[in-house]
Amino acid sequence: MSSFFSAHKRVISRAITFSLVAFGAFWLSPSWSEAGSFYFVLAFVLFAMLVGGQFFWVGRVVTLGERFIPGKPRRAWLTAGATVVWLFFFAYNLDPYILPWNIPLGDSTHLTLRHALFEAPFWWWFVGSWAAFALVAVFWTLDRGGRAAAWVYRKARKAAAGHASSMPGAIGLDPPSPARRRFVEQAAVAVSALPFVAAAYGLLYERADMEVTHPRIALARLPKGFQGFRIVLLSDFHISPFMTADEIRRCVTIANGLKADLVALTGDYVADDPAAQGEVVQALAGLRAPYGVFGCLGNHEIYTETEDSITRLFAAAGIRILRQQRTPIESHGDVLNLIGVDYQQLRLSRDHDGHLVDRYLEGSEKLVMPDVVNILLSHNPNSFDRAAELGIDLTLAGHSHGGQLALSFINRSLALVYPETPYVSGRYEKRGSQLYVNRGIGTTGPPIRIGARPEITVLELSQT
Repeated sequence: MSSFFSAHKRVISRAITFSLVAFGAFWLSPSWSEAGSFYFVLAFVLFAMLVGGQFFWVGRVVTLGERFIPGKPRRAWLTAGATVVWLFFFAYNLDPYILPWNIPLGDSTHLTLRHALFEAPFWWWFVGSWAAFALVAVFWTLDRGGRAAAWVYRKARKAAAGHASSMPGAIGLDPPSPARRRFVEQAAVAVSALPFVAAAYGLLYERADMEVTHPRIALARLPKGFQGFRIVLLSDFHISPFMTADEIRRCVTIANGLKADLVALTGDYVADDPAAQGEVVQALAGLRAPYGVFGCLGNHEIYTETEDSITRLFAAAGIRILRQQRTPIESHGDVLNLIGVDYQQLRLSRDHDGHLVDRYLEGSEKLVMPDVVNILLSHNPNSFDRAAELGIDLTLAGHSHGGQLALSFINRSLALVYPETPYVSGRYEKRGSQLYVNRGIGTTGPPIRIGARPEITVLELSQT
């Protein structure tokens, strides 16, 4: 038995690695029913890259370390050491309840030395290694594809010419030279450094590079009293060490300076710490608008079990959270119907935890007023299809963070964060109904944004 394992050690090792990668990718991917076949496959591939990248780069670190540590068993010891260090950082950053010194969470609303030394480098590594491995995989595929094409060409040419290739003066196609292989390997290593640079940029700069957008929303049924009505939309604050109360107050100052008629908030005020709810409410209490400040709740209020308590805190600060509720907004004798709902999750799906429903906006039909313009505040943009069925004119949402690590230069719907929704950022239209997805203020998971700047939206309503 031992001789069998010795003889097939390489094959068995690869099989175990591939199995772990496939299991990890499947476990992380959204459900087929929630995401659909295309987005499930996309998510599976992305998460396979994420998991596979950890094996690949830890292996590269071990190989590099071998050059500096003498002795035969050094690779085994290096592998064990690198694995322990990686598992420590993984547990420390992704599950604060695994390690005893992470209890309690401590200060979760200010950037401390602990966050700067342990969390920021971890997330830089996590994102950089993920994207870099994807590039290495692309180079590997192109190189192997080129070799395969060359081999097929040689075989085809040899078959067509019979045995002419063995005759004097015959022209053959030489196999790839070692110099060419080294060049490809060096190019792959050089290009794979770019994601680590991009991750640093997204952590240190783009994460805080606020953008104010000014979309014009044409609603055919809009009454004259609301022509030019301006709504400031903010979402996904995720108060945390990387989105502090002071930074949120800066966003409040920007929002107030836009002189909107109404302010809409679409959920995820906290990140993971329920104790932070008071501070984020205090930061947002400075919002001002003539027609009021209204909001809905997100999935992180469910995680932290703060739905009821944060609703009360907002009410005390003069901000009304609509929970399966509607309220009329009156202007110059005309009325809009503003609706707000909690975050919902379809049954049997593996979407982010929410209130279970068989279909989105379940029970919200009675909130829709058919004779006036209806505007819905819903954290989850996946509710848009159902909103269009109900005749809701405009849905305002967040949740996706614009993809946070976005591939919008390829397609607006491609994102590395929240790949379970086709509604990633900006305006969408279906059946005469419209959706606007705000990219949010904060982050979740890695405190990094690439291709998805934080956003404050000023929507101007018009009839045409």
